[in-house]
Amino acid sequence: MIPEGTSEIETTVRAVLVDVLALDSERVAVFHADTPLFGALPELDSMAVAGVLTELEDRLGIVIEDDEVDGEMLETFGALVTFVAGKALF
Repeated sequence: MIPEGTSEIETTVRAVLVDVLALDSERVAVFHADTPLFGALPELDSMAVAGVLTELEDRLGIVIEDDEVDGEMLETFGALVTFVAGKALF
């Protein structure tokens, strides 16, 4: 579940996925909390993960440490939004 009050974060995550992975914006617009990401999106390979995280850091002014990155945070759209919201809002 995506935490309440994170609509701006969710919008930014969607935009980063579109921009970095070159995904269709209409496809990303229908992503929901349970939409699988890593392992389900061929565009999101290990190299692309670095690009996505770097772009999120730049756009949101956050720092994501290497030891914070794991498969669980990238498993679903909701998990990624929740992780990023935790970094940006707290």
